Amino acid sequence: MSPVPKPRSRMPWLFWLSAALALLPSALRAGDATIGHAIDAAITPEAGYIQASDTLTLPEGQSQLLFWLHEGLNPRVDGDALLERIGRDGYLERFRVTSTTSNQVRLRYAGRIRHDMQTVSEGMGRSREQSIGTIEPDGVFLSGASGWYPTVPDRLLHFSLTLQLPPGWLAVSQGAGPAMDKIDRGLRVGWREDQPQDEIYVSAARFQLYRQPTPYGEAQAYLRQPDDALAGRYQAATAKYLERYSKLIGAYPYAKFALVENFWETGYGMPSFTLLGPRVLRLPFIIDSSYPHEILHNWWGNSVYVDYASGNWSEGLTAYLADHLNQEIAGRGAEYRRDQLKAYADYVRDDKDFPLIQFHGRHGSASQAIGYGKMLMTTHMLRTLIGDDRFRHGLQRFYADNRFHVADFDDLRHAFERSSDRDLKPFFDDWITRTGAPALRLSDVRVASLGNGRYRVSGRVDQVQPEPPYSMVVPVVLHAEQDAPQRVLARFVGREARFEADLAGAPVRVAVDPAFDCFRTLLPGESPVALSTLFGAEAGLILVPAAGPPALRQAYRALAEAWQQGHPGWRIETDDGLKALPADRPVWLLGWQNRFVDVLGRTGNAFSIDQSQRTVTISGTAYRDRSLALAAEHGGQALGWVAAAEADALPGLARKLPHYGKYGYLVFSGSAPTNELKGQWPVSDSALMHWFTDQRPALTLPPRPLLIETGGQ
Repeated sequence: MSPVPKPRSRMPWLFWLSAALALLPSALRAGDATIGHAIDAAITPEAGYIQASDTLTLPEGQSQLLFWLHEGLNPRVDGDALLERIGRDGYLERFRVTSTTSNQVRLRYAGRIRHDMQTVSEGMGRSREQSIGTIEPDGVFLSGASGWYPTVPDRLLHFSLTLQLPPGWLAVSQGAGPAMDKIDRGLRVGWREDQPQDEIYVSAARFQLYRQPTPYGEAQAYLRQPDDALAGRYQAATAKYLERYSKLIGAYPYAKFALVENFWETGYGMPSFTLLGPRVLRLPFIIDSSYPHEILHNWWGNSVYVDYASGNWSEGLTAYLADHLNQEIAGRGAEYRRDQLKAYADYVRDDKDFPLIQFHGRHGSASQAIGYGKMLMTTHMLRTLIGDDRFRHGLQRFYADNRFHVADFDDLRHAFERSSDRDLKPFFDDWITRTGAPALRLSDVRVASLGNGRYRVSGRVDQVQPEPPYSMVVPVVLHAEQDAPQRVLARFVGREARFEADLAGAPVRVAVDPAFDCFRTLLPGESPVALSTLFGAEAGLILVPAAGPPALRQAYRALAEAWQQGHPGWRIETDDGLKALPADRPVWLLGWQNRFVDVLGRTGNAFSIDQSQRTVTISGTAYRDRSLALAAEHGGQALGWVAAAEADALPGLARKLPHYGKYGYLVFSGSAPTNELKGQWPVSDSALMHWFTDQRPALTLPPRPLLIETGGQ
């Protein structure tokens, strides 16, 4: 079988990506010539039909081209060129065209493209719908992987595109546009991108277009229903984040960035636009979480392209400079990093671990914890190692050196080596090519009086995991009476890192990595039980209540079966079939009526339950007749409890709760249901802290400068 077109974006190719990657040709490198496309197409949504011509411009001196096209499009050539059908790869047909007179070939083709949605599981209770590509009455979604144009493997391209659409329809693609002309039977829409691209995307529907210029590119919004306020909020966010990343990394590489409303729930990022589902884009938190992530991908992934054969660095780097940076600005950076470490601990079992150079794309919670979380933390450790100024310069150099070319981890390393003037190969080798995480231990803490109220504190941090040591530095924070906390970096030499600091007061506490700056194994006390503790388990028990109204019991069983799907290690039983809870596996308890709910009251967490009144009290506040979920630990065993106020709330809980994995407790109201409360159980001291006094006051950590100036944002 010949290779299929190479995916380079965060698109819905994941269901065939793992098989395709083994067949991919070598990555396109800087200097390779691009293919030119001049496409003129007409789309008939009702029939799922496209009719097109494409004038391909071959690189100078090349007369032959291998390409893929969607089955049934029946291409033919104009002029003297020779077209041969040479094979088939699934829904794609393979062709070879040979030009006998020039380096241009004109192809004509027409046919139907309509693929049904496919459901892809991403872990217990988590799934999403995706399509290879489709032309439907509700909308159009086409990418290079759908084969709607002659797709040349392993070659970047530039293009001009003209689309004829029915009345009331509008289309968006990457690059500059839209140029619009009314025609007798609808609208002609034009797009153009002269910078090298990895594929051509089209989204079309009955859109309302909003346009607003910014100093960095036009802010556009394509909504399926007019909504001036919603469009305005997204355009303001576009302007904000285009400015932020242009200043941090380098000039925005496209003429516009557009929010585009899809006709099913998605969160895709293409060059110069993002395709969000109608429910997703209206969630209030998306505009400062997922949305900046997709904007930033226009630097990482959609202008500096990923060499997937050697690992996907883009997702973790983007998550660090978008998701993590916003949390850091809000003062929640440490909590966010701890959540990444906990996700790795909960979802990545030994048989699911792999090095970053083998991460190609997210296909579940474990791959997300590695490709996003571990890479995010590796980026943060690199910043700690070389310092903020050198880190910023490294980002700018990496972008400048690789803009509109394919880059790999070596290119990333070289950029930071040049910005920091140091050899980073040991660091990258350990964190990119190895699995696992270090385990740290604090020891040999000593204090010596220097006179005049001053003290010297020293100690040692060891890596105690069975595997060889990792190249890293670890922050140590020291607190003293009536003095500001100090932060020092302990640099590992082999398994050992020593630290020492002079304090202008009696020492109170030494804490190793209290802000979770290192990718490492969390210790007891640092990682409270959460829903992810159960969602990440390979095996366990889901207990459905035998008591209660039939409709409610049936709804609980439907939730249990949805969560069990694809996870044969989880069993479903009714609570009346057990005399006691098994102690050797995690257990989900379903329902207010579950006969084992009283066990939760013996776990020692900050909540209490009154089953007769259907009331739970969390941190002193009582919630009655609500739907809720919480996680607790009983004798080392993880217990989860899901209880609904009404049967209609359970389908929403089944769908939503797997996305709240980092939380220890949640309260919902209504049948939607709507979240009212969410939180994590408090952490306690760990073995990475040493106290010098019996009193253990709440202590603050020394502030760390931000990567950017927020200007009050």
